[in-house]
Amino acid sequence: MAANKWIMLGGLGSVAIGAVSQCLYNVDAGEAAIIFDKFQGVKTDVYGEGTHLRIPYIQDPVIFDIKSRPRSVPVSTGSKDLQTVNLTLRILFHPDPALLPSIYTNIGVDYDERILPSIVDEVLKSVVAKYDASELITQRDAVSNNVADELTTRAQTFGIFLDDISITHLAFGNDFTRAVESKQVAQQEAERSRYYVEKAEFEKKAAIISAEGDAEAAKMLSVAFDRVGDSLIELRKMEAAEEIASNLSVSRNVVYLPKDKGMLLNLPAN
Repeated sequence: MAANKWIMLGGLGSVAIGAVSQCLYNVDAGEAAIIFDKFQGVKTDVYGEGTHLRIPYIQDPVIFDIKSRPRSVPVSTGSKDLQTVNLTLRILFHPDPALLPSIYTNIGVDYDERILPSIVDEVLKSVVAKYDASELITQRDAVSNNVADELTTRAQTFGIFLDDISITHLAFGNDFTRAVESKQVAQQEAERSRYYVEKAEFEKKAAIISAEGDAEAAKMLSVAFDRVGDSLIELRKMEAAEEIASNLSVSRNVVYLPKDKGMLLNLPAN
């Protein structure tokens, strides 16, 4: 009898523990919960982190992740000048905890799958259509700010907060890419041609300056000759002869010969 009593108590304890566990649910860090009541529908209360009570089989908790999460959305659209533009927008988002009952009722737990791609596509097409393809490159910061402002406002109408928005990829169609490459090649050729022209102008100016210097030197020599006559020439001859004699005196391959050719071999003449 005693053994049966303990078995019965153990069974009642297990049932009690199971019943209590059915009445409790946990909400982890970075999450929030709402209650769906099978008689009253979605309740307006939002429950934060911790352990909470519910009525088993009547109330079911719906857990939402309210931490910031990343998502990349690719979009293909057209610019103001009808160029094909391929963009990828990366966003960090989280739901507004106070609006979780409304989000669950109107959209569902997979709100990000249903809302974000559509509003990103809508906003990007609207903003990109205001800019030419070249402006999308040169004014990328302005484009990003414009997209961020419009997308933030649009997302808030669905109870979604956007923590960060950035354009991670921007590419154009093949025709525009080829046109840009051709333009770059033409600019490089123009720069090279300008370099050659500037180089020729510089060489021309250098030649003119050199010619003017030579003419000035010749003029100065002419004036000097007029003043001193042939004395300057004789002086230069003497200086040159002295330099030559100095160089020959230290050379081993130089033999000094007298002026008389008959003494070249020191042989008697016939």
